[in-house]
Amino acid sequence: MNLRCPMLLSLAFVLAVASASAQEKPAVEPDATEVVSTVIVPVVGTVDGANGVHWRTRVQLVNELKQEVVVALKLPTVADQPAIITTLGPGATMVFEDVIGEAFGMDSALSPLVVDTLARRSVTVNAVVYGTRETETFQPQPIPVDYGASYYPTRSLPNLSFNDAYRTNVGVANLSDKEGEFTLALQRIAGRNVAVTRVILPPWSLWHMPIQGVFPLITNGDHFTVVIETPVRDSFVYASVIENETSTAVFVRPTLAVAGP
Repeated sequence: MNLRCPMLLSLAFVLAVASASAQEKPAVEPDATEVVSTVIVPVVGTVDGANGVHWRTRVQLVNELKQEVVVALKLPTVADQPAIITTLGPGATMVFEDVIGEAFGMDSALSPLVVDTLARRSVTVNAVVYGTRETETFQPQPIPVDYGASYYPTRSLPNLSFNDAYRTNVGVANLSDKEGEFTLALQRIAGRNVAVTRVILPPWSLWHMPIQGVFPLITNGDHFTVVIETPVRDSFVYASVIENETSTAVFVRPTLAVAGP
């Protein structure tokens, strides 16, 4: 079963998914069939990039449980927050070669992906990004996913480069229902800021920018770190470093960081 309308599911499931997405504790403890486990893929997309490369995201869902489960997929930063509902039998696998096009029927979009499983344990979620250009397909690269709380007030994205050989994109997602402030600092040496940018992001929004757009006064460099500070708990950050010659993208998972002065 693969439904684009969540209203076709039971009210209990819809309420459970909504509660998990908002990270609110329900008024009463749900029974085992109403527990929702959430996984976040920091970004998925179908977009055109530099050098004529078209980027897509492949998403694989694997049910390693012993029972059939109901799974909801949602794009929280896209208009109207499109969602689909599907079921996976025990041991079953579902693959979307282009999750934006195949699952949501969209030609182009960029958003985190929320995967809710109606069970005490989530399905296994694997995501990779790959580029194509005419008849070429470039090497897929894995996207780290979050199976639990990953919030820290200060997080860092290390080993970033932007020069003739490499370019870097930085993403910041505010998945809360309130606007939030984010401070991004560029560092060559830990604790020493080279440049600082502050942005206010609306609720349910994604800010995806080339690093030169984040720090316009810095023209090139290697082995930079971007440190992000925010009080927004429902937030996710990532970076992708792309080799210009091969169009190979390496995703950078955030780590706990100590803020600079």
